[in-house]
Amino acid sequence: MIEVSKGDAIWVIKINRPEKANSLTRRMLRDLAIAVESAAGEVQAIVLTGEGKVFSAGADLEAAKAGLATDPIWERLSKAIADFPGLSIAALNGTLAGGAMGMALACDVRICVPTAKFFYPVMKLGFLPQPSDPARLAALVGPARAKMILMAGQKVGAIEALQWGLVDRIVESGELLDAAKSLAEDVIEATPNHAAAIKAMLG
Repeated sequence: MIEVSKGDAIWVIKINRPEKANSLTRRMLRDLAIAVESAAGEVQAIVLTGEGKVFSAGADLEAAKAGLATDPIWERLSKAIADFPGLSIAALNGTLAGGAMGMALACDVRICVPTAKFFYPVMKLGFLPQPSDPARLAALVGPARAKMILMAGQKVGAIEALQWGLVDRIVESGELLDAAKSLAEDVIEATPNHAAAIKAMLG
């Protein structure tokens, strides 16, 4: 359910469970974390994407009821992405919901299709967001808009997400993966140490 296409300098990591809106089990989250951790030191760029019309609906409902919503595996994945020394790109092929937002927030760049929507219904569901997510969200969109998403439960469309700074570019669905790879061209041509040094300067 997690597919990794390994190139010489870029890996595409895909969530492939479209029949369940790419909802995530613990095993899938573990596999995602392992893929990102393995990419560090191997390639200069990674692209996270999904199969179908939804990037991820968040935690699988049955798994969430069994405790996945509060499992530390989410933070392991977010940390792996944030610590990746090259360029990490979230190529959001559709709606992004719940805890799955954490992996996109941890990426360096986020692009999405025009039909994408973003929401994180922790207030309604009675859970806390994953620990690192609120600060990353507020850093992108500001505290008030972060509260609109996390506390007021607002769904944000692609255009509004672009205006807020939640995503960096809107791309037609047929061009999404090519657009993501094009963003990594300069990084791929550089040495890994050069890319890591510039990323470190940006904090």
